[in-house]
Amino acid sequence: MLLPSLYISGDKARAWSVTRAATYGAVIGALAALFKTLAALHAAISVSDRPSENLLANVPEIAGAALGFALLCAGAAALRNFLARRLIWPECR
Repeated sequence: MLLPSLYISGDKARAWSVTRAATYGAVIGALAALFKTLAALHAAISVSDRPSENLLANVPEIAGAALGFALLCAGAAALRNFLARRLIWPECR
């Protein structure tokens, strides 16, 4: 049994783009890791004479965060599409 909704959209229902969600997730993850890395490097810059080496040492962490967020967002979009097809839009099958 579906719950009634007070919101009625005039738009036609459509699936979310998993690729777009993964791209947005990768950008968000990279930015989050970059901010975290730059905050940690702020104190290290005054001690070290080569801050670029410190940033390059954190590239795997930035790439890992980007990949993790991309997979998380893509998985959420795919799960939403699956549930919407099964529960909300059963007439689309």
